[in-house]
Amino acid sequence: MKKLILTSLFIFGGVGFLKAQQPVEGTTYFLPKTAMRFSFLVEKTVYTPGEFAQYAERYMKETDVDFEPSTTYRIIHTSMTPLGVPDSSKQYTLSLNKKYTISDVSLDDNGVLLAVNAKGRKASAPTPYVPGKKPAVLNPKDYMNEDILTAGSSAKMAELCAQEIYDIRDSRAQLSKGKADTMPKDGEQLKLMLNNLDTQEKALLQVFNGVTVKDTMEVVMTFIPQKEANKKLFFRFSQRLGFTDIDDLGGAPYYIIVEDEHTMANADPSLQNEKKEKDDINLNVNVPDKIKVSLYEQERLMASFEFYAAQFGKTENLSGELFGKKQTTQIVLNPITGGIEHLQSESIK
Repeated sequence: MKKLILTSLFIFGGVGFLKAQQPVEGTTYFLPKTAMRFSFLVEKTVYTPGEFAQYAERYMKETDVDFEPSTTYRIIHTSMTPLGVPDSSKQYTLSLNKKYTISDVSLDDNGVLLAVNAKGRKASAPTPYVPGKKPAVLNPKDYMNEDILTAGSSAKMAELCAQEIYDIRDSRAQLSKGKADTMPKDGEQLKLMLNNLDTQEKALLQVFNGVTVKDTMEVVMTFIPQKEANKKLFFRFSQRLGFTDIDDLGGAPYYIIVEDEHTMANADPSLQNEKKEKDDINLNVNVPDKIKVSLYEQERLMASFEFYAAQFGKTENLSGELFGKKQTTQIVLNPITGGIEHLQSESIK
């Protein structure tokens, strides 16, 4: 048997197998349009002033300690994953009769056409962000001695805390120089003692410098480019509030620019339907085009992405002759663009 294998230029990686295929008599399906799944990692920083912040300059010579609590946000990472979603303007019904050698049609859960006479494939789902485990916040009172805890005023407690911090620093210096009254037996014990001193100092310094806690969260937003656009407002973001309403001028504007690169390949002549009325079984595929999407924070470029998008190309009708009496054909479509990923025809004896 003679085999013909054609591979489309419109291909994206990262696909897995879909579960089910559907027996075909008359099957309604969609072609996809290409959406953009933006993932923003946002760092939230919460600052709580220390109990004795007003004494930081007097006892610790710290001049830049904030006395007021604050919460701030910043975007620390931006990524984008193309997705295929049903295009309501490209809904068709595959109409067949027994003279065509089509046995299966594979659709995804949203009714998007994935394959004919072959196993359908769907794009891998993006992995959600999982934050790492945060270290426990130290409690300064766990590291205060009796004199500090029983002091009669805040000023006296602050003074004793400062003295304890200086004593810790002196002990660490003596250990490091090998001049401590009681030296450790080996390197491991020395390391343990130094770590304990570091922890004590860190805990007591919190009463002056305060506590800063950082959390990272993922915010997912979807954007579907429909046509070329110059500085389309996407969202607003505030250092004090995080993501804000699109009309909230307290947030800085973030814009999207969409450019069509007009790189669409010419149609494969072997797929042209010369006998459209006779051989039209309403089987359509996308021929996507390449676009460039840029994300700006006001005038600063944050990120830029190039990919193939179904809605910037065109749609082609495939001839029913591909499934005639003399040959049978397997077609696999890209789940993100609806373009042909793989086509294999096999002659029938």
